[in-house]
Amino acid sequence: MAYDLKPIKAPRVAGSKLRMLTPVVEHPPLGPAITAKLLGDVGIKGLRKIRAEGSIPVGPQLLVGPGALPAEEKEAAALAEQALAATPQAAEGFAFATVADFAKAYTAGESNPVGVAERVLAFCKKTEEMDPPMRIFIAQHEDDVMQMAKAAEERYRQAKPLGPLDGVPVAVKDELDQQAYPSTVGTSFLGGEPAAEDATAVTRLRAAGAVLIGKANMHEIGLGVTGVNPHHGAARNPYDPARMTAGSSSGPAAAVACGMCPLALGADGGGSIRIPASFCGVVGLKPTFGRVSEHGAAPLCWSVAHVGPLAASVADCALAYALIAGPDPRDRNSLGRPVPHLNGFENRDLSDLRLGVYTPWFEDAEPDVVEACRAALAGLEKAGAEVVEIELPELDILRTVHLVIIVSEMAAAHLGYYREHRKHYAHDTRMNLSLARRLKATDYVHAQRLRMRICEHFDRALKDVDVIVTPASGCTAREIAADSLKTGESNLGLTGEIMRFAPAANLTGLPAISVPAGYDSAGMPVGLQVMGRAFEEHTLLRLAAVVEGVVERQRPQVYEDPLSAD
Repeated sequence: MAYDLKPIKAPRVAGSKLRMLTPVVEHPPLGPAITAKLLGDVGIKGLRKIRAEGSIPVGPQLLVGPGALPAEEKEAAALAEQALAATPQAAEGFAFATVADFAKAYTAGESNPVGVAERVLAFCKKTEEMDPPMRIFIAQHEDDVMQMAKAAEERYRQAKPLGPLDGVPVAVKDELDQQAYPSTVGTSFLGGEPAAEDATAVTRLRAAGAVLIGKANMHEIGLGVTGVNPHHGAARNPYDPARMTAGSSSGPAAAVACGMCPLALGADGGGSIRIPASFCGVVGLKPTFGRVSEHGAAPLCWSVAHVGPLAASVADCALAYALIAGPDPRDRNSLGRPVPHLNGFENRDLSDLRLGVYTPWFEDAEPDVVEACRAALAGLEKAGAEVVEIELPELDILRTVHLVIIVSEMAAAHLGYYREHRKHYAHDTRMNLSLARRLKATDYVHAQRLRMRICEHFDRALKDVDVIVTPASGCTAREIAADSLKTGESNLGLTGEIMRFAPAANLTGLPAISVPAGYDSAGMPVGLQVMGRAFEEHTLLRLAAVVEGVVERQRPQVYEDPLSAD
């Protein structure tokens, strides 16, 4: 079988050229010709010629099977304690402050939630005074943050903390509702009023005592992967502020990487948790479709959307997953699912696991990325895992199918805003929405039919192996171009490179994790992606913990430890 994922060849446009091109693409008489060329560049014309007989589109809730129920059901708090107790021995190198560090310091009286909150807020202000500013948060209400910190400190004073997350700072992507904050979804016009209630995932972290430190920046409406937001500023990479965070969960990844918090909530429709985690050198988990409630998340791309954690360590990621996973009556896709668990998470002997690698796909990345991921894969083999060569057909179709589905759903989600606010979007978002609106209903239905075929390819592979291993991205963080700061950019070639390995998990609904695997020659982080069977997040976390134990982390250029009073 020949590897068929081809590079996207299309011109990059930003700045004044994008300002001029956008209204032309939007113009009814002139736009169709340009749109036809751009849609051809990304494979839409070719997709229309592919036959899909026998493939019937179904609702997203049927994309992943029920899975096997674990032997034991545990409360979320007990799972969180299990994750904390199973903290792996990290490799030598820089040590990020983790949830375990906060809990230990608070319990021992070496630090306190109020002092930590004050230092986090001061650090956030400091990063805004940098040149250029880091632009990690869209909104931050100091009184709200301090109120939560004071309540946590009082619980510790009474020796009645709510659990290991009590008093620990946590950031929330602006795509998710949080009381007292508007949800702008990265735009300049949404979120006129503060959210009346938290998103379910936010509610569950708040109930565990998390100090919610603000709404983190994101690529506008999630329709891009650079993290450059012309309205709220480009989120900057803590390893090099001249470079991208990736997106769309740009602020959450940067907040964790620079030490503001060991945990953040993100959302992932096409890699938007895993790719920023990879670029910023942190851990990012996209759970199985329906594993974490979408209630209170902006309904941008409902059949490929997932809420999940970004974290400083694998144990922190497991802890957050344990707290936010599980059924929610307000999200029917979360109902009737297997009980969340972390069975075997602490087991570092991997001799029972088979890792699938499709070598042409694995190696379709920058040389430094492949080298780092190969080294991480060798670490998994040393721990006993067997590496098995597999084949995955129609990856080129997969990419186009995902594109059609996600942009069609986003265009539909913004039908009510587009007429009134078209000129209020950034130019790159306007361009992408205009292209999406030129797709046909038959394109969307046809893509959903082909989606079933793609799911079958991955189901077939995962009958022979336990997981599929790839890099998390085809490249590391690129420099932010000055001409993109006020307009964004249209760069389909770079987008394809950044997203090369991510969309498969969104289309199939299967869980996937990005874990730091090393660094390129410029010192920028590389992530390894592991994708598994439905509802087997515990296996991904177990493998990620082994990688964490062999990869030496490096300190970001921009980093402060909020547990330190210095």
